[in-house]
Amino acid sequence: MSIKQAIVLAGGLGTRLREAVPDLPKCMAPVAGRPFLYHVINYLRRQGITSFIFSLGYKHEVIEQYLKDEFHTLDYQCVIETEPLGTGGAIQLSCRHASEKQVLVTNGDTLFKVNLAELASFHKAQNADCTLALKPMKNFDRYGMVEINKKGIVESFREKQFYTDGLINGGVYLLNVECFLAHSYPLKFSFEKDYLEQQVEQGTLSAQAQDGYFIDIGIPDDYNKAQSDLRTPPLHLNAIDKSWTLFLDRDGVINEDKPGSYIFSPEEFIFMEGAPALFKKLAKTFRHTIVATNQRGVGRGLMTEEMLSVIHQKMTGAIRDAGGNIDAVYYATSIHNNDVQRKPNPGMALQAKKDFPDIDFSRSIMIGNNISDMQFGRSAGMYTVFLTTTNKEIRLPHPDIDLIFNSLHDFVKAL
Repeated sequence: MSIKQAIVLAGGLGTRLREAVPDLPKCMAPVAGRPFLYHVINYLRRQGITSFIFSLGYKHEVIEQYLKDEFHTLDYQCVIETEPLGTGGAIQLSCRHASEKQVLVTNGDTLFKVNLAELASFHKAQNADCTLALKPMKNFDRYGMVEINKKGIVESFREKQFYTDGLINGGVYLLNVECFLAHSYPLKFSFEKDYLEQQVEQGTLSAQAQDGYFIDIGIPDDYNKAQSDLRTPPLHLNAIDKSWTLFLDRDGVINEDKPGSYIFSPEEFIFMEGAPALFKKLAKTFRHTIVATNQRGVGRGLMTEEMLSVIHQKMTGAIRDAGGNIDAVYYATSIHNNDVQRKPNPGMALQAKKDFPDIDFSRSIMIGNNISDMQFGRSAGMYTVFLTTTNKEIRLPHPDIDLIFNSLHDFVKAL
């Protein structure tokens, strides 16, 4: 089972964060230089979520504007509460806008790094209406404990009190939309009390424990901790070893760009000066070298996919002859900006991860000459290097860029 759609509950006020974050919805609280919602969205994208439903309430216009400005290529819709509906009412309203049969439900003010593929596999095996992701915790007093049997069926929720260790509800659910909407609930109700506890009594609520990273920024201590936890460490080139992967854009990085147009033939594909020879050192430095390029000219019918393949054969052949290697070339031909494969969306990176499971995005670098390349790298969890080959106005500091070089040659020289 593949889960593609997520409902993000992002209508919270953030009462306990009022002093630190006045007049903002809780999910918009700044964490490591970004609204917390940024971290939630990109983690879910890396787990394969391609469509989002944001359930909004308090100051919804702030979140709507942020999504419009920063995630304009994301496939999403906003569902607005005209009055507080409780968690159940918010989920119910969002489910009526869902296009998938099974959806992920999560909170915009918590980040629980579940392995969605594992959770989905368990959910399917259980043939469950709802499956909870549980987090093992020690010395906790702000969440109720959840108990499950050997079959993964929830047997009880305990009242809030101090526990030395146990499993808590991580606020992440897989939900069968049709089954959930078949219940006759009022407009406003509690998902936990009116739905989950009823499922427990019936012995039909499934749950899987996963020990992934968990943070709840509604708690001031967690909010402060998230500032360091979610900040990307500095990129030090001398720390790169053969466990790292290099992603590169094509035009303006490997070959000369053709601004406002496309490279239509092998004859028009002209390497940047000395570029093929650079890949010999890159092959010695990185485990994988991968090209990820937008090629909308194919989608527009201006060139064929077969001709694009011939161009790439010229590129990879010359690099191979110079002692280098390109492990794979991924290209996005769609004309639609919200296509998951088209940069800045992370689809090509996620496909590379499927093809090369040993890729670790936290040990990967994306090199490009456009901000969309940098956003692509960031959305996948990579470091980013900007080349000023076609845009010399970009400067550091920049939220999407770690390092800047004038050319691929200068980057390789710095390794």
